[in-house]
Amino acid sequence: MAARLLRRTLRATEVAPRFLSASHGLVQRAAYTSGGIVDIGQPTPQSHPELLADGEITPGITNEEYISRRKKLLEVLPEKSLAIIASAEQQMMTDVVPYPFRQNGDYLYITGCTQPGGIAVLSEETGLCMFMPDKNKEDVVWQGQTAGVDAAVEFFKADKAFPLSQMQKILPEMIERSKGVYHNVKTSSSSYKNLDAFRRASLNNKVKDLTYYTDELRWIKSKSEIKLMRESASIVSQSLLQTMLLSRTHREESQLAAKIEYECKMRGAQRMAFHPVVGGGANASVIHYSRNDRKIKTGDLLLMDVGCEYHGYLSDLTRTWPPCGRFSPAQEELYSLILETNKECIKLCKPGASINEIHNHSVKLLIKGFQELGVLEKGKSIQYNYLNPTAIGHSLGMDIHDSVTLPKDKPLEPGVVMTIEPGVYIPASPVLNERAPGRFRGIGIRIEDEVLVTEDGHEVLTASVPKEIPHLTTLMSMGGEAAADGHELRAASSG
Repeated sequence: MAARLLRRTLRATEVAPRFLSASHGLVQRAAYTSGGIVDIGQPTPQSHPELLADGEITPGITNEEYISRRKKLLEVLPEKSLAIIASAEQQMMTDVVPYPFRQNGDYLYITGCTQPGGIAVLSEETGLCMFMPDKNKEDVVWQGQTAGVDAAVEFFKADKAFPLSQMQKILPEMIERSKGVYHNVKTSSSSYKNLDAFRRASLNNKVKDLTYYTDELRWIKSKSEIKLMRESASIVSQSLLQTMLLSRTHREESQLAAKIEYECKMRGAQRMAFHPVVGGGANASVIHYSRNDRKIKTGDLLLMDVGCEYHGYLSDLTRTWPPCGRFSPAQEELYSLILETNKECIKLCKPGASINEIHNHSVKLLIKGFQELGVLEKGKSIQYNYLNPTAIGHSLGMDIHDSVTLPKDKPLEPGVVMTIEPGVYIPASPVLNERAPGRFRGIGIRIEDEVLVTEDGHEVLTASVPKEIPHLTTLMSMGGEAAADGHELRAASSG
């Protein structure tokens, strides 16, 4: 028995054989294997068949789609351009404790690699060249296996791959041969910016920002991306519904923040898209409130702005409701205005419209409504920004604010995913907003939905979460048995 166990253990940890790499000839594969499956530091169809189908680099996205993205980027860049895309860097909480890592959107979009430390270089001459972090035995012991040059060629389908330590010898010549160098200015890396060749190119005005070009490509989602975004929206919708139910009996903001994260991850999300906003009462008037450390009082509204990440694609959803089961007259007046604005603006989401047009329409609706309620003085529309300083929405995808460099008057097209999120934010202190009548002070309301633009209009990806006043009050008044069963919830949300 002991001998068989020892042989099995040795087989599970043997080193895989050498094989041919497109750029290196023979390369020693250093990843440990388990039953012949090589660990490259992220899931593969062989290591995680429950997540990836054969031919996929990341769940739901095939190697053909990644290769197509690279070709499209080269097509939109000027002739003889060189694109340099750095992975995100590992951020540290302390000297030895890392923060959870999240990949840079452009690097993930082009390579499919979810790991830190790499540099991707793209040109017509070389195709995709990946410079991969050098492996260190001590790092492997502490952090596990990571992808190297072998995985870059075999799995990520790079045309060439080199250790990062060789970049200073290889990249300068590539820069010199190019007519223009494009990189993401906000996420650039000193590993290539400090090269003399890059500095010379910058001084000669050869260095430009790549972001506009990648934003253009990421603006319209493919069928595969839409499928992932639908699932991300479904996960956060189901999770928020469960959290709304819990809010009837658990009124601590911190508990509800924990609940939404638990529900999202139990349904397959890798992480939250951002720190959940869980604002009770006047905390809801703080747009990006993040402390989540107060108890929600009976009679207060609760605003939750949440989203999750599902294999690289994000969701974004906000609901505001009374955990006690009823709106006060002032709360209902403001909520009805925000709800009507939400629904009217969603109707405008269709090909040919623009985020700017929808925003301008929302401002007109809200100014008129605020004036009728006495929250905003007539003839003083300039004061509107005190009540709602936010835009009506934003593009959504691999980042919460996706494709941000594109103009807001760019016509919407089928495949664009965006948010519609009107709101009103009235601080409790009259010093911060002395114009609002006292009964409205300390109220914050936002209703946010995720909308996919389609050929003939739109699809609301978060439509299953109740937002009508009768549905919310019914939901908050349900008994435990009915809530657990869930039939009434589905009826309310689809009504």
